[in-house]
Amino acid sequence: MELLQFEKEYRIHVYETGPDGKLNLYSLFNYMQDIASDHAIKLGFGRDDLLRNNHFWVLSRIYVVIDKWPLWEDTINLKTWPNGTDKLFALRNYEVKYPDGRQIATGTSSWLILDRTTKKVQRPDSILSQYSPNLHTENSALRYASKIDPSSENGRISPLFRIKVSDIDVNLHTNNVRYLKWASDSYDLDFIMNNEPQSAEINYLAESRFDEEIVIRTSLENETGSLYNHSIFRTNDNRELCRIRIEWKKGNK
Repeated sequence: MELLQFEKEYRIHVYETGPDGKLNLYSLFNYMQDIASDHAIKLGFGRDDLLRNNHFWVLSRIYVVIDKWPLWEDTINLKTWPNGTDKLFALRNYEVKYPDGRQIATGTSSWLILDRTTKKVQRPDSILSQYSPNLHTENSALRYASKIDPSSENGRISPLFRIKVSDIDVNLHTNNVRYLKWASDSYDLDFIMNNEPQSAEINYLAESRFDEEIVIRTSLENETGSLYNHSIFRTNDNRELCRIRIEWKKGNK
């Protein structure tokens, strides 16, 4: 049973913070991707394990709620565990705390296994289905990510940009956290200095590759100015690659 839970300590480096000195949103998601990868390896379902059957993991959806933002040089503890399956999805949960137990964030994610050749979704291994759902029942109340609506047709359009080498992962696709970084970079500095994310939800819809041209469409979804939807498109075929919803609150100085 001890293998079903995995915990790592992370120290917040200056290059993982924003201009407000707090851990930035996409670095938090990088930590979650890192610990999920490490834990999958320990469970025998890592990247190399799946490649033996010509399969690979794809993150499909992720949802995170943040209670408090750590600062530069803070130390935080991430814990993760598998939470069974839902149809074709393998489910994984997260919790983030300070060493003294204070809550920082909770998260849920839904993963798919794809065939490298056909790109068809594969049914999760029966072993994954048997991992105890709600292993941490006291910390599993957070819902799983759901289908996000696209940004409004009359939303704000970002300048065009191209996918760089630094955006690409070992599968030669855009790293999933880069979409969140692109969306974060679409806000102006004054907004970032005076607001902080309290939740972020992502749907990944299609893969993208080096040198493809990208545009982001952003729309405000409520009158209070706290909820934004982002649709990220590839321009050559107008394919929607990713949807991101970020809820903001006024930051604490």
